[in-house]
Amino acid sequence: MNVDTKVNILMVDDQPAKLLSYEVILSDLGENLIKATSASEALNILLKNDIAVVLMDVSMPELDGFELADVIRQHPRFQKTAIIFISGVHLTDSDKIQGYRSGAVDYISVPVVPEVLRAKISIFVELHRKTRMLETLNNQLEQRVAERTDELRRREEQFRTRAELLDLATEAIIERDVNDQILFWNAGAESLYGWRRDEILGQDIHSVLRTVFPVPREEIESTLSDRRVWHGNLLQKKKDGSDVIVACRKIMNNEGDAILEVNRDITAQLQAEEALRETEKLAAMGRVAGIIAHEINNPLAAITNIFFLIRNHPSLDDEARHCAAMAEQELQRVAHITRQTLSFYRESKTPIAVMLTELLDDVVGLQERQLQTSHIHLSKRYFTPGTVHGFPVELRQVFLNLVGNAVQAMPNGGDLRLSVRETCDWQLMRRGISVSIVDTGVGINPQDSGKLFEPFFSTKSTKGTGLGLWISKGIVQKYEGRITFRSFRSEKGCSTCFRVFLPSSATLNLIGSSVTEVASAGVDAGANGYGAAMQHA
Repeated sequence: MNVDTKVNILMVDDQPAKLLSYEVILSDLGENLIKATSASEALNILLKNDIAVVLMDVSMPELDGFELADVIRQHPRFQKTAIIFISGVHLTDSDKIQGYRSGAVDYISVPVVPEVLRAKISIFVELHRKTRMLETLNNQLEQRVAERTDELRRREEQFRTRAELLDLATEAIIERDVNDQILFWNAGAESLYGWRRDEILGQDIHSVLRTVFPVPREEIESTLSDRRVWHGNLLQKKKDGSDVIVACRKIMNNEGDAILEVNRDITAQLQAEEALRETEKLAAMGRVAGIIAHEINNPLAAITNIFFLIRNHPSLDDEARHCAAMAEQELQRVAHITRQTLSFYRESKTPIAVMLTELLDDVVGLQERQLQTSHIHLSKRYFTPGTVHGFPVELRQVFLNLVGNAVQAMPNGGDLRLSVRETCDWQLMRRGISVSIVDTGVGINPQDSGKLFEPFFSTKSTKGTGLGLWISKGIVQKYEGRITFRSFRSEKGCSTCFRVFLPSSATLNLIGSSVTEVASAGVDAGANGYGAAMQHA
């Protein structure tokens, strides 16, 4: 309804002449005038139309005005409909009170003054019109609020769905404002950096992560302002204080008030690339060393033969012969180192019989100078030659790594003990050869124990690649063996034992064995395993 919409005025009187006079008086209002000559007709009109004002006579034959007003007010639709009584007789105060109780809003006495009737009716007409307009506006407002609420609900669902999808991403997805305050922090960021969402929201991202930029920060911000996009590698800190290198992509929104960052951890990738470069360098050095060893091997043999002839020449006195003998011994040592170098370079095509004791002696020979300079005492306990079938180069790599680690763990001297014995591994249920390497060095921290065989994990800071033990474990597992360690700390110092178990071809069969045999074998395995290795540590 608007201001130009006509409203309905119901006139109720049992005398048509009065109705006609009311119609003439109210026609100037320009509204719809509806006439009813009885109470039943009036009620029927009320049920079918929206009535603004009811103008009725108090005295009517079927129902008087008071009774009709009571009936009208009982209906929920007409509880606020304006009712004006017209009375041709004098009404007492009690009659007026009864009328007001019945729902009347005003009284008009006969004779009717046209201007007064029009004024009173027009007031209630406008009030009804304004009320209906307000109801219409309220309905429209409620409809718009409902539509807006539905739209917000849909957007909230979309935002929640997108947030859930962002939480499923493995990359760290972070939203921040231009003042570096964190606005969004997904589950990938929690996993990468260690801070929970409720801990980090509202914090300065670069202060918390202690970001190191590859270029001046102002240059990055300028690129974001101009191109809306920047990508590069950042060095940041996790919650535990460890470093992480991330491939970062920054995108600024169209309004320029928020920046989305997607960070991917590339620390392991860069470490792998660096390790690959180091491995390629070592491989190149190995090839060069093999070529040099091969080239000097022939002239070395000739020089050795010459010294043999010189040592036995009759013209030399005893002192000269002694010097010649010493030179010949040194040449033999050089020849031994040359053969070892060639053995590293020349790998056999098929598995061959390898004596682990000889292989350990070769490895120790390469570490001889370091053992002397570090004042490390070496002891060996070989209870068996320890023959296994395999590839000498890769087995030598395992023990060179373990012995090298033991030597590096004792920079101020200590004891290095090697033992080789036949034993059985009850976890693998197989018999084989056990090699134990024990050192009295700095030991292994308990918190590092679980990560010792992981790739790129090193206790040597920047000196190690973190691949030695991982590669060694892979080689031992290739032989269906097992590499384990224990580290003990006491008031007297530390002792660490690495044990390599390489099974023989026969599988240990416990079916049918007596309890006594199993118990006896178990005790023997303990004596030949960690117990014997650590007993002297």
